[in-house]
Amino acid sequence: MNDSAEREPAPTSASVARHAGVSRATVSYVLNGQAAGRVSAATRAKVEQAAQELGYVPHAAARSLRSGSSALVLIAVPADRVPAFGPLFATFVARFQTALEKHGYTGVLHGARADRSPQDTARAWAELRPAAVLTTFGAPLTEESVAILHRSGTRAVLSFGPPPVPGAHGITLDQEEIGAVAAAHLLSSGRRELGVVVPQEHGLEPFSAPRLAGAKAATTAFRGANLTPLPLAHTEQSAAEAAAKARHLDGIFAYNDEYAMLLMRALQDAGVDVPGDTALVGADDLLIARLLRPRLTSVRSELPEPHEVADLIDRLITDPSVRPGVHYRSTAHIEPRESSA
Repeated sequence: MNDSAEREPAPTSASVARHAGVSRATVSYVLNGQAAGRVSAATRAKVEQAAQELGYVPHAAARSLRSGSSALVLIAVPADRVPAFGPLFATFVARFQTALEKHGYTGVLHGARADRSPQDTARAWAELRPAAVLTTFGAPLTEESVAILHRSGTRAVLSFGPPPVPGAHGITLDQEEIGAVAAAHLLSSGRRELGVVVPQEHGLEPFSAPRLAGAKAATTAFRGANLTPLPLAHTEQSAAEAAAKARHLDGIFAYNDEYAMLLMRALQDAGVDVPGDTALVGADDLLIARLLRPRLTSVRSELPEPHEVADLIDRLITDPSVRPGVHYRSTAHIEPRESSA
């Protein structure tokens, strides 16, 4: 006899009701968090004990069909870009999921396939009947895909990164501002031959291109200043090659702190003094920025805390009268340290 034939059937709400000696309606009230004012504390405890003894777990899919949505919050990320995101994103997701749990939601990271249209991607999300979808940094979203989600029962669609499309709520992060702030800092310290690191890793284009554009705009507005893009893959060999090409530059915006760390070591190995010969600026203000020697100047973006985003998600789900629009806008400022002195 095979394992499937020997396996006992999964316990149901009906079996919990029989085990506890109560009605199925009572079990439903207790296990769905609707017992207040309907079920006594003693009966609630009896139902919870029966569910635990039987190993009963509510059927999320069935609950979604009844209510039109689940307690899931999809955190949508382009599948081909997940490896490109650094520790800042991983930390945010972990803290965001914890904050969602306090509101009774489960945050699930969901990769969006690059070969699907935004509409097909939205249908794939909608099949899970999420209560909300948080799209991050380039996950496909259009006005039509937002409408698909809303028709399927998703109560809130929130985009994190670029300005929201019609029908969606938004938290905007201006990547161009990050590049402009970095370049302005270098220019204000007397640097005129600037370089901007352009990462070669796939998936970073939505960040690197606008950061380069922001730095270019700031440099163009400054008479006598020049800017050179500096391609850099996240390898020691590429960093050594970039350092050799950068010897004529007196200021470099290294895209972020991780690339700055890589390039700083290569510059030092090549005999370039940081900041004497070349000033260096990163972004994201990671702990590593303060551990490097010289300590790394970095652009810091002020964004809402993960618990604030979770609070916003809960408000958008429970209050449909909140109109779509931008709820938070990031601001960027420089954290000056020795690497750009």
